[in-house]
This record gives sequence, structure tokens and C-alpha cells, in this order.
Amino acid sequence: MNFLDFEKPIAELEGKIEELRHLSDSDEINIAEEINRLQVKVDKLLRAAYAKLTPWQKTQVARHPDRPHFCDYIGRLITDFTPLSGDRAFGDDQAIIGGLGRFQGQSVMVIGHEKGHDTESRVKHNFGSAKPEGYRKARRLMEMADRFGIPVITLVDTAGAYPGVDAEARGQAEAIARSIETCLDIRVPLVSVIIGEGGSGGAIALAVGNVVLMMEHSIYSVISPEGCASILWRSGDAAKEAAEALRLTAQDLHKLEVIDGIVPEPLGGAHRNPEQTIATLGDHLERALAGLTSLDGGILRARRRDKFLEMGKVGLS
Repeated sequence: MNFLDFEKPIAELEGKIEELRHLSDSDEINIAEEINRLQVKVDKLLRAAYAKLTPWQKTQVARHPDRPHFCDYIGRLITDFTPLSGDRAFGDDQAIIGGLGRFQGQSVMVIGHEKGHDTESRVKHNFGSAKPEGYRKARRLMEMADRFGIPVITLVDTAGAYPGVDAEARGQAEAIARSIETCLDIRVPLVSVIIGEGGSGGAIALAVGNVVLMMEHSIYSVISPEGCASILWRSGDAAKEAAEALRLTAQDLHKLEVIDGIVPEPLGGAHRNPEQTIATLGDHLERALAGLTSLDGGILRARRRDKFLEMGKVGLS
């Protein structure tokens, strides 16, 4: 397992536990009591550490390479998944994956960012940073779902849209804006979940939902802490301070009413128990969709628009 900086004391104890287990296996020495004692200590340290994570530490957890990604959720929650490729204009962007499947027996359109798990897959998926054709694909699939009356689920996990010259030349800003417009325009239920990073317009392009959820240790902001620090402090070294100022944690955003709910993660973060994490999100998605599927399309659309317009209102004295 990959351990974060603030998890070093935990890493040392878990290393000792592994050594004892290896010793027990090879020498048939019964040291279960010592292992249990150390495991209790690990759980206590984990509980203490994760109960008071700073925004910067939550950023690290949200970026943990072992967190479940889009394809992990699809593999466990969606049956009969059929990927749909391409934007019908330029090409197929692997940073955003989408397709039809069944969730709890109900037909759904699922769209989301995929970062990849190793070097090869991360390069293939461009680290989850989509180009214009990715957002145009998302728009095409949402419009298809709207045409056939199929609910949409989006799973967001991106540091931001790809900022390269080629993406800008092909209309990155316009593609993101059109994707947001489509989110606001469709007349079917749209549930969005920030499963890791929710960075800038690249995230909100898929996150304008009737219900927006965040995993407990995910982050969601207009810019990355490093990007904010480079602009305001003229140095990436101020990323910790930027993370504090951005109010990017699920807890902060729930208080600000930017999101609708928080999905709890297992002790120590989603990366420690992906199966439990995915099952928990499945329960929350089921409840969210149950509250939307009976509503008329016009009501769904109007409520979604009103919800996001409300966020921009400023009281006048």
C-alpha cells in the first residue's frame, strides 16, 4: 500500500504487523495476540488521524493512487455496461468514459473521468484530464439518455480539463460550456458524484446534477491548491495555505450548500477498503435516484436550474 506523509507512524506499525505475520507463517509461532494488539493501535491511530485531516491532507487522500476509479465503480455497480465511444466530430477521448448499463436493474447512462491505475493506463486516459472531444462525447451521451428517458449518473475525478494548445485550438472552453448547458437542459434525473478530485470547469462540466454527492475525503474547487498558490503566492510551496483558503473539502461545501450530501468512506479512506466504498456509494446512488425517477421531466429540469441559480444569488441590502 502507498502511504501518505501523515501516515508514517501507521506505516511503521503495519510494517511490523506484516513481519509478524510472515514470521508466524514460516515458523508456526503463535503471535496472534501481538498482531491483534498492534492492529488495535493502528486502528486507533487511523481514527485519530482521519478525524482531523487538514484540507491539504484531504487533497492528498483524494489523489491517492489506490482510490477506486471510475472503472472500479462501473465493474461493481453497473451490469451489462456497454461503452459508447467518440464525439462524432473529432475522435474518442479516453479521459472520459461513458455508456449504457443497468444499476439495480434500472437502465442508466453512466459517464465519468478515468485516471488510470498504472503508468500505461494513466497515459492512455491522460490522467483523467479530458480534451474537447471528451466533453462533446459526454454531451452526446447525455442527449441520448434524454431522448430515451434514461437517468444519468456521472462520476467526477479530474484535476481539470487538459490545458494543452491542441485542446484550446479545438474549443476547450466552448466544449465545457456546452456540456454544462446540456446538464442543465436534459429532462431526466442526473446524479453526480465527486469520487476523488473535482477540479475546475473540467469537473463541473459533468457535475451539474439534481443531486450532487461527494465522497467523504474528496475535494472540489475552482482551481487546484498548487495552481491557486502559484497565482496568489507566486509559489507552489503555498499549496497548503491555498487548500485552506479554497474551502474545497466535502464538509465545507456541504455547509455552503454547494453539494447535497457526503458519502462516508471506510476508516483510513476509500483506498483501504475499495469494496466497502463502492457498496456504500451504491446505496447512496439508489436512494438519490429513487427520489428523482418519479418526477416529471420539466420539474427535474426546473429544479436543477433553480438549484444552481440559487448558488449565485447575493443578498441586497
